[in-house]
Amino acid sequence: MRVGAFLLAPGFPGLDHGTVLDGCVAAAVAAEEAGFDDVWVAEHHFMSYGLVPSAITMAGYLLGATRRVGVGTAVSVLSTTHPVALAEQALLLDQVSGGRFRLGVGRGGPWVDLEVFGTGPDRVGDAGFAEGLALLLRALRGGPVRGAGERFAFREVEIVPGPRTRPIPPVVLAVTSAEGRALAAHHGLPMLLGMHADDAERAELTRAHPRPDHMAAALAYVADTRDEARATIRASLPRWLGPGLAGYRRVDDVPRRPRDPLAYTDLLCRLHPVGTPEDAAARLAAGAAATGIEHVVLMVEGAGDRARTLENIRRLGAEVLPRLRTPTSGPTVR
Repeated sequence: MRVGAFLLAPGFPGLDHGTVLDGCVAAAVAAEEAGFDDVWVAEHHFMSYGLVPSAITMAGYLLGATRRVGVGTAVSVLSTTHPVALAEQALLLDQVSGGRFRLGVGRGGPWVDLEVFGTGPDRVGDAGFAEGLALLLRALRGGPVRGAGERFAFREVEIVPGPRTRPIPPVVLAVTSAEGRALAAHHGLPMLLGMHADDAERAELTRAHPRPDHMAAALAYVADTRDEARATIRASLPRWLGPGLAGYRRVDDVPRRPRDPLAYTDLLCRLHPVGTPEDAAARLAAGAAATGIEHVVLMVEGAGDRARTLENIRRLGAEVLPRLRTPTSGPTVR
């Protein structure tokens, strides 16, 4: 299995923004040292759920802070940026990183971001997102590109720099629905499936679009006992999820009811590797067997504390990753 670290830079109450972002960088460096295969950075705007408003900017910084791991965006929100501008940035990082950069893109939602950045609600709809994605993929090939669509119309321009990784740098598409799966299949892209999806949902999506390089996100926290791990997460995660999830504001002002933070925490603990190292390895192996997805990215910052996050990364690297890379008949997950 390939295992990455999924970094949100969560704004836990009581932590200033500099502390959170410094901790995010430290987590990426620690993940490389612990033997993770890659590091992925999430993007959020105007909320404490995640303090990185530009995943590609943070990815560029992390590429400079690391030497071996792949570094990617999970995801860059395509609906709030121009596809050609995002392609230019991705190609620049592909060149200067020696091919270590990975671009993950997603639709986002009907949030106020669309108003602030002036892209409009149409960009998050099926037609608008499909047009933006197609243009992004054309631009990532380098060379001349012309915009001839309903939303993007411009004369031919030369995209520079061109790709170092041919034909284009690696791209993964965040998918939460059958429509997203169909779009990924149409373009031949691997999918990134979110933390809220269980194995059955993931298996259904991958059966309809089979390929070996799909990815899935999971919450991961290990401790000496299962009860200790789950107690730590149940004490910390709702403090972040409460104000964080409330930060999603719809552009159309339609009232929304955020998830219950404690119930969502309990769901994540049931679905994902939260327990002993043996539990975590077994849960991840079982998920791979059920879904066929053998590349997971682990949200490692759930304890809300830098020291515990770094220890979590260290233990995952030392006690979980080797079990996933060597055939074993590990314990059954309960």
